[in-house]
Amino acid sequence: MVLIARLHKFLTATVDEKSRSRTIFWLTLSLTFAAIYGLLGIQQAFSAEYVVQDDARQHVFWMMRFVDRELFPNDFIANYFQSVAPAGYSTLYKIAVTIGIHPLLLHKILPLFLGLISTYYCFGLCLEMLPVPLTGFIASLLLNQHIWMTDDLASATPRAFIYPIFLGFLYYLSRNSLLPCLGAIALIGLFYPPYALVAAGILVLRLLSWENGRLHLSGDRTNYLFCTTGLGIIFLVMLPYALDKSEFGPTYTAAEAKQMGVFAPDGRNAFFRPNPVDYWLTGRGSGMFPKSLFTPVTHCVALLFPLLLFWRSAFPLASRITSKIWLLLQLFLGSSVMFLAAHATIFKLYQPGRYTAYSLRFIIVSISAIVLTLIIDGICHWALTTEITFQFKNLVALITTGIIAVAVVFYPCFVEDFPTVGYVEGKMPSLYNFFQQQSKDILIASIASEADNIPTFSQRSVLVAKEYSVPYQKGYYSRFRQRVSDLIRAQYTDDRAVLQNFINSYGIDFWMLTRNALTLRYVEDYGWMDDFDATPEAMLALKQGKIPALAPAMTSCAVFQNETVVVLEASCIVKMTKN
Repeated sequence: MVLIARLHKFLTATVDEKSRSRTIFWLTLSLTFAAIYGLLGIQQAFSAEYVVQDDARQHVFWMMRFVDRELFPNDFIANYFQSVAPAGYSTLYKIAVTIGIHPLLLHKILPLFLGLISTYYCFGLCLEMLPVPLTGFIASLLLNQHIWMTDDLASATPRAFIYPIFLGFLYYLSRNSLLPCLGAIALIGLFYPPYALVAAGILVLRLLSWENGRLHLSGDRTNYLFCTTGLGIIFLVMLPYALDKSEFGPTYTAAEAKQMGVFAPDGRNAFFRPNPVDYWLTGRGSGMFPKSLFTPVTHCVALLFPLLLFWRSAFPLASRITSKIWLLLQLFLGSSVMFLAAHATIFKLYQPGRYTAYSLRFIIVSISAIVLTLIIDGICHWALTTEITFQFKNLVALITTGIIAVAVVFYPCFVEDFPTVGYVEGKMPSLYNFFQQQSKDILIASIASEADNIPTFSQRSVLVAKEYSVPYQKGYYSRFRQRVSDLIRAQYTDDRAVLQNFINSYGIDFWMLTRNALTLRYVEDYGWMDDFDATPEAMLALKQGKIPALAPAMTSCAVFQNETVVVLEASCIVKMTKN
């Protein structure tokens, strides 16, 4: 009985002045796990010379311009991704370059620090809702397991910053700390603008209160102060985005997008799905609930929360849950409103699912931690107060607590390749070195998958690449599609004049092909090409036995080759077509 009593007190003691050391212990333990997971991620990031996070190939490569202004001159793709980068995000990388930290290095080490900051705020936020340090530890541990089993944080792209910054906003809002809260709001707008609108929704919802079964305006002046000042900050940070007249806009309308194969159910960016459940609830981008919501599966215990509240007499610690837990409901409602608004304005507010994905993760993590704490408290309370065989009670309490501890703490041990963070390793160092030795203003034409890596590892421009096929803004994607179609048409035409005109029109310097690129099987198997108008024409020509005009150049104009790709010199191709 003494053992259970001590265990109960150690695990479920609430926060007070005397327990400050216990809070520090659990917070330190939380940060320790966060650091361990982060270091495991960094180990993958530095496992080879040419390693980059998948999405960083889009959002970080152009920042090499901060290192060398001569890189990517007049690069259509680099200009686009620079134009859509949030101001705070690009400024952070620029500042890092000024103190000698290369963008590719920063994107590998940044997730560790973002994870630590997220851990601190997650721990503090949960303590505001249930003042038990164990709850903060469980929540931060579940959060870290989630962010290191998905690629959001590891990408070091704008969405990676939503974890520390938005959790910081929720933490300071729950503590009524005005200036830090306003600072967090400003950072949200500077790093991940869509969630500034979610923050605005939360601030407005806090002006309402539920009393005596009716909805009333809040009588707390603090809520009005937070709302007016917060909305003012949001207006200021969002104004530049609203006034921006980008050359790459506007976004596609819903009617236009529905006619595009890329948004079809089997498209690269599938959005419009015939099944309403998929479209509204589970579909990536369009659905409210991300498929990784219950990753890790220990998040499923959050579903028990209503049950525990119903039988709250069996879980005494439930009475210590504070009114600040209503912040989670406000977060859900604010995110849901923006989810519906994004659906109503298709793509103008970006993907609807982004507005609920992170909010639901924060909610599930917090509720899961509270539920697990209540279960531990309930089973220990039962063992201490129920008149059953002493050994049996001890055994049940210890086994239950042990199972929860193993499930929460050691879960990553049962996950293959933890952390799973989406790093991509370049397998052709000699190819990257070859292009690096060329002039900085070269342009490489290729539809090969390896073209995805050239801007990052060689710092040279490509005409197109699958990784940069982002179909939301008409000014960008219409030109991108035209480039791809022109490239496909030139690569498979048997007309030398068409090939020559393509090279001269775009100013191509090198042409990279996989060794079997000029075969029918390659075109049929390379699914990405299906989205472009020139592909059926190319397939028909190959089926008719026509030999691409580019074929002779595979041997006569090769300047680099390995077992996978061949690089042709464009000037040599032009000379060949004139003969």
